[in-house]
Amino acid sequence: MEHGNWTENANPKYRAYTLGNYKQIPQLQNLSPEQIEAVDIVGQVLPFKTNNYMVDNLIDWENPEDPIFILNFPQRGMLIPEHYERMKAVVKTGDKQRIRKTADEIRLALNPHPAGQMELNLPRLKDGTPLPGIQHKYEQTILFFASQGQTCHAYCTFCFRWPQFVGMDSLKIAMKDAEQLVQYVREHPEVTDILFTGGDPLIMRARVLKTYVDALLDAKIEHVKTIRFGTKAMTYWPYKVLTDPDAEETIALMSRIVESGKHLAIMAHINHPRELQTPAARAAIRKVRALGAEVRSQTPILRHINDDWKLWAEKWQEEVSQGIIPYFMFATRDTGAQHYFAVPLARAWDICRKAMSTRSGIGRHIRGLSMSANPGKIQVVGVTEIKGEKLFVLRMLESRNPEWSHLPFFAKYDDAAVWIDDLKPAFGKPEFFYQEELDRMMLGSAADERLYTLSQVA
Repeated sequence: MEHGNWTENANPKYRAYTLGNYKQIPQLQNLSPEQIEAVDIVGQVLPFKTNNYMVDNLIDWENPEDPIFILNFPQRGMLIPEHYERMKAVVKTGDKQRIRKTADEIRLALNPHPAGQMELNLPRLKDGTPLPGIQHKYEQTILFFASQGQTCHAYCTFCFRWPQFVGMDSLKIAMKDAEQLVQYVREHPEVTDILFTGGDPLIMRARVLKTYVDALLDAKIEHVKTIRFGTKAMTYWPYKVLTDPDAEETIALMSRIVESGKHLAIMAHINHPRELQTPAARAAIRKVRALGAEVRSQTPILRHINDDWKLWAEKWQEEVSQGIIPYFMFATRDTGAQHYFAVPLARAWDICRKAMSTRSGIGRHIRGLSMSANPGKIQVVGVTEIKGEKLFVLRMLESRNPEWSHLPFFAKYDDAAVWIDDLKPAFGKPEFFYQEELDRMMLGSAADERLYTLSQVA
């Protein structure tokens, strides 16, 4: 397909398409009535937004199963049949209040905050003040959710952060207080990395993002070594750093981070090699890398999108060619439309293995197939057989308790398993090695929450 052109003189204006206006897209004439209906129904539950760059440059409208189309436009199978039919019936009534109520009820059934995000990851200042816009799961790294960055240039249909975008305030993680961010970091000398995430931090105007970054840099906190931006802007709206009105201000801010002596890492979410092949995406990546920033790529392995080892090999080669470091291949998280996207762990590991076997050494930086689960990032190292029993070899890459990190462990082989909760410990053990301590953490977190609530009432 034709990817379009980009030149220094081009100055495209961003235009978002949502449920309210997506039928203005001329290419929709290529869709069937069933596909249009699916967008109207599923888009009431899961967030839907695309933009003119995606529509005009990345989607192959002549292919009804185009992966980039599926990546941006809701599909019928993304809701289980019961939820789809229920939502369809309510949408037909036109009753906005009933539509919203039904959508919210279905959302709450989709495990909106997996891996202990709202229970275990929510930190507090030393005086007990909770910080709902910060996640602190791993000792060295905190995630910061600036309230102005809780949207994206376009939404991925698989996104495990979908609760940020559906208007349910009780599900949202966000804050706007840069001073509390700095205070928390000062109180935690073990923190070396600050990850701005969302949503997408690069959706913010540069002057807004600058207030947070400047607060960190001006505080001169020596133990903070790296600032990361988790973003899809490089491939979903590359003009953010090329021609947008604040493009040069954004580049200047990135440059200031590098010049301060901090390491700047762009954690680019790249789901398909086509995203990297437009002239605008290539130019954006070159411009950011020229500052001295490092660009790393990560994505889940997704049925209907990229569950093909040849495609992963192509993606990694394209990334290496552009100076991007392949970083993580994730299993699809246990939230949202996992049932639609999930690839069984055994098959996903085999795809990873085959793709990696075709790359040179510098293309093998990928951390293997991993699950961002409650205890930590669990890598599927491989499949083996011990004393006649077929097993998964697993390893904790990062963990809530640093002492668990890089410990290997085993699970019974299950070719249908898509997540750690589907697996059973090997060798007759009643539970995985971390479970007892993890249960104590959960109980402790609940007790802390009760004590804080009582203190506020008193």
